[in-house]
Amino acid sequence: MAEFVLRYADPRGEIHQQVAEAVSEKELRDRYSQQGFLIYSIKQRREIAGMTVGGTRKTKINLEKFLIFNQQFVTLVRAGLPILKALDLLSERLTDPKLAPHIKGVREEVKNGALLSDAFAKQGVFPPIYVTSVLAGEKSGALGEVLDRFITYQKLALAVRKKIVLSLVYPCLLITLVIALMVFLVTFVVPKFAELYSSMGAQLPAATRILIAVGTTARNYILFGFVALIAGAIAFRFWAKTENGQETVDRWRLRTPLLGEVWIKYQVAQFSRVLSTLLVGGIPLMQALETASSSLGTRLLKKTLASAGSRVKEGVSLSAALTQTKIFPGLSIDMIEVGESTGALPQMLASVAEFYEDDVNTRMTASLSLIEPAIMIFMGCFVTFVLVALYLPIFSLADTLR
Repeated sequence: MAEFVLRYADPRGEIHQQVAEAVSEKELRDRYSQQGFLIYSIKQRREIAGMTVGGTRKTKINLEKFLIFNQQFVTLVRAGLPILKALDLLSERLTDPKLAPHIKGVREEVKNGALLSDAFAKQGVFPPIYVTSVLAGEKSGALGEVLDRFITYQKLALAVRKKIVLSLVYPCLLITLVIALMVFLVTFVVPKFAELYSSMGAQLPAATRILIAVGTTARNYILFGFVALIAGAIAFRFWAKTENGQETVDRWRLRTPLLGEVWIKYQVAQFSRVLSTLLVGGIPLMQALETASSSLGTRLLKKTLASAGSRVKEGVSLSAALTQTKIFPGLSIDMIEVGESTGALPQMLASVAEFYEDDVNTRMTASLSLIEPAIMIFMGCFVTFVLVALYLPIFSLADTLR
């Protein structure tokens, strides 16, 4: 069946626009005319999934400010304002310089007769899950409820992300200070002691000679090393943006002890949350699967889920298709299989997301609680080695003088 954009007036004179499925334009016109609606126009609709999944984003919008916009938008729509009037009010009051032009673009598209979902898709910056959710709201006639589910999803996703970022701030700061202290000791303190011992002509222990050799070499080449480090970081960044680079980096992450397991569970939680939200909104499984996979920021999983989607299209169950990827955790696949067999797949996917979000938080907390003392122990051992290596010749000289 084809999809058509239908514009009609009800018996009270109110004009509506929605997506409807029908075998032909004539069949759709007859169906709505028999219900007493006055048909203004019927146009065949483009597939929105290809636009959102295949499109590239030119800029990134602030998700928190976009969340506030949606909360205001849902409030206005539920208060009875037409969509165009709600967009008019909000577009003039947005202060975010990145979001405001795109909302004004959506308003112009809707004013020219485009569907709201098509208008958002044409901007190319909004998340695929959002555009697909708006499409589901247009099809079901329950735009407010669908956007409420998106808002709930976005709040949960932002809360999890903020929690992870905040938990990483202190360890990153600690590692930075430790590296700075090590560089200072090796490139400044050690060469000073090297000059002192050279002037005294003292016989140095092996540990001291090694430390002084490293320190003097580091001081002589520190500028070259710094430039090489920056150049290497820039080259790695460009390489990591290529398709092969992204997939290779994802495989490195996956194989990293402890952190690889946390990373894949976080991705599974995000995928399950998005897929659950779309299925509850009435989106078919194949389209929901495409949108959910495109919302992930990892090329390896996108490629894996594209392969799984092809198997689902051939008639394989979702759990069986995910099993063949050999990436998804076994427990998540078992839960999805139960959801499929009981007809409660969206609810089970939400449970998968909640379970793995809690698991990621727990493992991150436990890992970081071990990393902090490990850093302090390493730093203590390094400083102890430097102090012993530098002061050992002084004690030897004192014994010689006696």
